[in-house]
Amino acid sequence: MDNFDNFSASDKAEATELQRMIAIEQQKAQFQAQVHTFTDVCWDKCVDSPGSKLDHRTETCLQSCVERFIDTTLTITNRFTQMVQKGAH
Repeated sequence: MDNFDNFSASDKAEATELQRMIAIEQQKAQFQAQVHTFTDVCWDKCVDSPGSKLDHRTETCLQSCVERFIDTTLTITNRFTQMVQKGAH
């Protein structure tokens, strides 16, 4: 049973579409927050003094930092998903 029992079919379709759009916007906001976080972390870790362009060491550090940040985030997310799935069974 869903929350739209008293709605017409078109109202249900509109509500479902609205929920889908909200979920997409929430995902966008989460992604932007994640980008902001790893930008802050990696900038602080890798950039000693900003200049007009990045040297090779700084560029490599930033790339590695972002990759490790993403790897770690995915690992944690997958682990929580596994824990939730095990708890549901």
